Amino acid sequence: MSEEISVNNLNRVQAAAELLRLNDILKIANIDYHSKDAPILSDSEYDKLKQRNFNIEINFPDLVLDNTVSNQVGASPLETFSKIKHAVKMLSLGNAFNDDDVNNFDVRIRKFLGLGTNKLTYTAEPKIDGLSLSLKYVDGKLVQATTRGDGSVGENVTKNAKTITNIPKEIFNAPNILEVRGEVYMNHEDFNKLNKRQLDKNAKLFANPRNAAAGSLRQLDSRITASRPLKFFAYAWGEISTSISKNQIDTMQKFSAFGFSTNKLTKVCNGPAELIEHYKIIQSQRGLLGYDIDGVVYKVNDLTLQEKLGFRSTTPRWAIAHKFPAEIAQTQIKSIDIQVGRTGALSPVARLKPVNVGGVIVSNATLHNEDYIAGRDSNGNQIRKGSDIRVDDWVEVYRAGDVIPKIRNVDLSKRSLNSKSYIFPTHCPECKSLSERLIGDSIARCTGGLVCPAQVVQGLVHFVSRGAFDIDGLGAKQIEQFYELGWIKEPADIFTLQKRYSSGLQQLQNREGWGETSAKNLFYAINVKRKIPLNKFLFGLGIRHVGETTATLLAKHYGSINELKIAMDLAINLNGNSWDDLLSIDGVGHVLANAIVSTFKDLAQRTVIERLIFQLDIQDEIISKNINSIIYGKTVVFTGSLELMTRAEAKVRAESLGAKVSGSVSQKTDIVIAGPRAGSKAVKAKELGVQILSEQNWLDLIKIDKF
Repeated sequence: MSEEISVNNLNRVQAAAELLRLNDILKIANIDYHSKDAPILSDSEYDKLKQRNFNIEINFPDLVLDNTVSNQVGASPLETFSKIKHAVKMLSLGNAFNDDDVNNFDVRIRKFLGLGTNKLTYTAEPKIDGLSLSLKYVDGKLVQATTRGDGSVGENVTKNAKTITNIPKEIFNAPNILEVRGEVYMNHEDFNKLNKRQLDKNAKLFANPRNAAAGSLRQLDSRITASRPLKFFAYAWGEISTSISKNQIDTMQKFSAFGFSTNKLTKVCNGPAELIEHYKIIQSQRGLLGYDIDGVVYKVNDLTLQEKLGFRSTTPRWAIAHKFPAEIAQTQIKSIDIQVGRTGALSPVARLKPVNVGGVIVSNATLHNEDYIAGRDSNGNQIRKGSDIRVDDWVEVYRAGDVIPKIRNVDLSKRSLNSKSYIFPTHCPECKSLSERLIGDSIARCTGGLVCPAQVVQGLVHFVSRGAFDIDGLGAKQIEQFYELGWIKEPADIFTLQKRYSSGLQQLQNREGWGETSAKNLFYAINVKRKIPLNKFLFGLGIRHVGETTATLLAKHYGSINELKIAMDLAINLNGNSWDDLLSIDGVGHVLANAIVSTFKDLAQRTVIERLIFQLDIQDEIISKNINSIIYGKTVVFTGSLELMTRAEAKVRAESLGAKVSGSVSQKTDIVIAGPRAGSKAVKAKELGVQILSEQNWLDLIKIDKF
């Protein structure tokens, strides 16, 4: 689906397809940026795609994917470092792209706090384009340094961080526990010197300072890190045993007194007008700073107000990043490849003549789908003035730091007279099965299913991924190797691998890259994962639209794999009480429900699932009980535009008190919380005699002021 289609013009089918497309792109982007240190686009395009994803989710809340990137920060940590769980999550920031966004940020905060036109101060500081790092000090000693990772768990880079010269190894007059957070970066002069040394040694050159900084910090040999000219700016904190100030700016001054470098361009501003003014000043100085920045960060200055504002699932309410505009470059398309995903989606990718865009080497660009290549959207409307995209075309490419780049336009003046239109394949390039594009879907899909090696391999890779079975030593590379050898064709094969080959260990350890120890470790890791929580099992199945959150919802709702199978069998005709019960799960809509039931209905897929179940000990979901809660055991429904809390926050709070949150009203519903513009759910609740509460009534009932 073309990104040019306005979100407001999307129908439900188009919106569902677009959410899937955006989710796939943004997930790859997170891995490229946070784990591989190899971004191929600028932050600005990533931000636009993520904002588009967010806007669609707002317009179609029942279509929100449960593994949505809106609920994710960063990417999973690398396997080469030990893991450390953050005592306080390292969250990302929401984004502003223009003056209206900044003004709206101020309006939202004032509305949440009930401030009206009262004075409200912010801090504004450059957003450093580097690698986030958290430094933990205990009794003044630096004891731990951790990367962001996925926001919850990061990589232990303590030895490497201690080699950075402007990171204090000891601080005085500080709280017993103080976690200082900031950004590791490399300035332009040092970056150029480093690349000159790399050139002299015939070593690989770094694409930009951010990649150089990230790669240097992640060296397994800390001596290499010590040889690299890294620096650190402090700007935030995590775990802290005692407060050190009452506002943001004073905390920065405290950090400076402790010996940390803080950005001298940080300024206190009175309201959005001053924030925007300072943004323009910083933007005008961007080329003279000597280090890379990609925007300006605004934060509420008063720490008491920050605490009241709190957090969304992945971002704080009291801060936002005002990003700089995107950069564009021109390059040539060398070829167009079709990639086949886990769900059979045929995704065209342009292979580009590598081009440097704002310091990032770009060599690939998404072409979205058949319509996008042809110069039209899924409704047949022209995009790029109807210009199609062809091999050997010269195109404008956006630099977007976290995702596959997007092609902006085609330079028709450079098109060869012998140029031919690209013909989208009618068959899967992997298994030669027919491709199919359903009405209303923007994406063509391979119909091969389990006979398509690309779909099978990608499904197996998903099965062993973090969040699913997460089997140590069994990643994408190993899955591809074992599939080609014919050892693993479906998930159950993983757990029969050792048994099927009486000499399995010998067969494995004689393969390139394997030894006796690694082979034994792999079989041990596989056997450990025979006992698996229900939610991880369900996520590992790779059912379309079922992410980690949905898998958890299903596990909590049904409790056991047997109950879930029974319910799916009863819902096989997409009607009846079991079907209605499935749809009652908050966050499960018709598209998602149909995908789940269809998977269990399909004989081939069901057989694969049953063979897997036979190998496992799937743990029933343990429901936490809060029997002292007034709403324990109640079924509640939230409807309308909630103003005092987000729907996600309301749901989390209700469930923590022992309530079951449903997405639809029925005779089983106990309470409906109706915000402004409540519609059919409130009407149905009234018809059924269900108790209806306002937001404030609800908050009074559970005895809290605000979330």
